[in-house]
Amino acid sequence: MHQQPITIDNIVDHVVGIDKKVPLLNGEKIRYIYLDNAASTPTLKPVLKSLNDFMEWYSNIHRGTGFKSQISTHYFELSREIVAKFFNVNLKEHLVIFGKNGTEAINKLAHRVPLPEDCVILVTKMEHHSNDLPWRFRRPVVHVAVDNQGRLDWKDFEDKLEEYKNKIGLIAITAASNVTGYINDVYAIAEIAHKNNAKVMVDAAQLVPHRRIDIKEPGHPQHLDFLAFSAHKIYAPFGLGVLITDRGMFKDGDPDMVGGGTVDLVSEDYAYWTDAPEKEEAGTPNVVGAIALAKALNVIMEIGMDKIAEHEANLTRYALHELKKIPGLIFYGSVNEDEVNDRLGVISFNVMDKPHALVGAILNYEGGVGVRNGCFCAHPYVKCLLGVTVEETKILEERILNRDRSTIPGAVRMSFGMYNKKEEVDQMIDVLKIITKDEYKGKYELYPETGEYFPADFKVNFDEYYQF
Repeated sequence: MHQQPITIDNIVDHVVGIDKKVPLLNGEKIRYIYLDNAASTPTLKPVLKSLNDFMEWYSNIHRGTGFKSQISTHYFELSREIVAKFFNVNLKEHLVIFGKNGTEAINKLAHRVPLPEDCVILVTKMEHHSNDLPWRFRRPVVHVAVDNQGRLDWKDFEDKLEEYKNKIGLIAITAASNVTGYINDVYAIAEIAHKNNAKVMVDAAQLVPHRRIDIKEPGHPQHLDFLAFSAHKIYAPFGLGVLITDRGMFKDGDPDMVGGGTVDLVSEDYAYWTDAPEKEEAGTPNVVGAIALAKALNVIMEIGMDKIAEHEANLTRYALHELKKIPGLIFYGSVNEDEVNDRLGVISFNVMDKPHALVGAILNYEGGVGVRNGCFCAHPYVKCLLGVTVEETKILEERILNRDRSTIPGAVRMSFGMYNKKEEVDQMIDVLKIITKDEYKGKYELYPETGEYFPADFKVNFDEYYQF
């Protein structure tokens, strides 16, 4: 039987759990609208089928002589090749290193990358914590400012380049913001880094599911020296992170984690490390996660990244147009509908005079809409966007340390995947209109320790929906 090609028009039919219904406060059950793709994407039916088929052949990899070990090893290593193809990577010049997640990948790089002793690392204020905090343990970190729209402040960037001339070892930057959706010109930044004898590290976790990325060959002025991302943000939520790096960067030095799989020879008083990438993948690797990612990337390539980008841009344009009609919404970042090709489908906002956590709760319990609220693991960036002062920050820090998160600042974030539709945006819009008019039905209680709101006298029996 000939299998129907997967396209951007029918991808919704290939998403696992797309028709699941969730309970509302009024007793009804409604089809769940998932608009939290910037956090994690759902899995795809072809990915799940591929894994179910593979599990009958699953075994530990490398050095196993049995057939199941051989076939598992074959497809684990083939997964590396598919990742390389997706990013136009030559495996003779690059390494594709698998780990737990994107955060671990960046931490590994922060431990292992050779850097001059007296250098500084430039990091932007729009970074996710995972591309900021790891670098603070390695070298002094200097933060490049953002403007009042949340974009990279190029004037401040140029000033920092001049101030720390000949002392910059690395520029770490997100390819796209998980708060405002802004896409940074990482190729221009790579070129600037190389002119300053520095390397560039790109956190591509947000951009990978939405735009094509070509790492370019070593020696190219716009070559991306290091790139990290997480499989769970590109329709393969089975626990895998990827670090792509120039092969020479990991040739020397001790791995940051040691144990099984990292050595060629061990005695009581010495060890000889094996070659990378194996020496950087201590213990039994996540074979299932690697195969899931490879299958998801194949599906993405079948659909075409250009088709995905076009669909999501149209959806973002529509969402911005409709959201701007609602009185009382405060947006963070640009709401210019003409700029959708230069941003992702990530829209952050607040409802005037209403806590972001309350808005998120009402969207869920009275509309069946899943979004995210808070600071999105980008506290410095969100504080800049919200205009939180130094004095306010000190008060907030004291409250949080006393386990009171009831007034923690933040926003509500909706984020699109390639399968989302205009009708789903409309459903969210309808609930937001109810919220802004104070017409929501529930009585919500605040839990200060977590900062979350829950409807009073409403309990859900989760065992009704899933059990181990």
